[in-house]
Amino acid sequence: MQINKKTIVIATGGTGGHIFPSVSLYEFLNSEYKIEIITDQRGLKYFQNEKSLKINIINSDRVLGKNIFKIFTGLIKTLFSIIKSFRLLIRLKPKLVVGMGGYSSFAVCLSAYALKIPIIIYENNRVIGKANRFLLPLSRKILVSTEDVEGIRNRYKHKVFQSGYLLRNKIFNIKKKKTELYNNELSILIMGGSQSAKIFGEYLPSVIRKCYDSGTKFNIYQQCLDFQKNNINRIYSELNLKFTLFTFENDISKYYEKTDIAITRSGASSIAELINLNIPSIAIPLPSSTDNHQLKNAKYFENKGYCFLLEQRYMFEKLFDILKDLNKDRNKLILLKEKMKKHSDQEAISKTNQLIKKVLNGQI
Repeated sequence: MQINKKTIVIATGGTGGHIFPSVSLYEFLNSEYKIEIITDQRGLKYFQNEKSLKINIINSDRVLGKNIFKIFTGLIKTLFSIIKSFRLLIRLKPKLVVGMGGYSSFAVCLSAYALKIPIIIYENNRVIGKANRFLLPLSRKILVSTEDVEGIRNRYKHKVFQSGYLLRNKIFNIKKKKTELYNNELSILIMGGSQSAKIFGEYLPSVIRKCYDSGTKFNIYQQCLDFQKNNINRIYSELNLKFTLFTFENDISKYYEKTDIAITRSGASSIAELINLNIPSIAIPLPSSTDNHQLKNAKYFENKGYCFLLEQRYMFEKLFDILKDLNKDRNKLILLKEKMKKHSDQEAISKTNQLIKKVLNGQI
């Protein structure tokens, strides 16, 4: 006899920082609940390999900014998104909506509140985002990845549930190859996050060339944009380096297995994956990130001893010195790896599921 599963909606979209935790949650909850994903057109591309997912598309837009026309069009799009979300939720009849942050989940969560459907929201950055800040009073709980997230008012502190980072199961299944840090050439993974850092592809090859000219040679795995490949390929080929170039569509986890150190933006999901795999990193925050959350993420992890922080404005003058120093004194990498071994987010999703059960049972 088949038991009817309760339906849970996961509202997500935008960048990989919102999508990957959603996929992680889906993978864990799917056997116990009927999961429906609501995402936007930007988020759809990240689900191309997830054939079993039930995907619903609702597009939204930012409503904040300085351009009056964009604010107006954003409001119109959001209004239509709320109407569409309202109709979809009535049809799906979920017992819970989980909003994964960003404006793409805003309309769905707002409609859920109007329909008296319980809401849980998730914030994986060090500062609460604008959408989550608005939705927090309407939500039963807010899942956070770290302690003391900025921007949560004291009156809502009782809603905070520290889950840890919701990471893809495949991350915990990666078996890293043992590398001889003292003897071999270091392998560097250059990753720009889901939006792929264009500036990394433009300027880091010249830093790698400078390292080579000074006698420091690396193996390179670099994420870049398609139009950058030919130029980077030419530079690294001239230096006779071992290298692989790839775009975001490729599965980056296979490069984690071979990586000694990463150069990365400091989106929460990317940094958390590196930490859980004990991969030291040089975090270069995106200067234009909302509320400067990437810098705050990187400062937090630097204080924990998990990464080196380098602001983009100093990248060209200081990255060469950092790489040269780490290549010479590899004990610094060993120290970071030992500190990261004390951190694990493997229980984050099971803890989240326990919270979900309490909400569904009316205990929260």
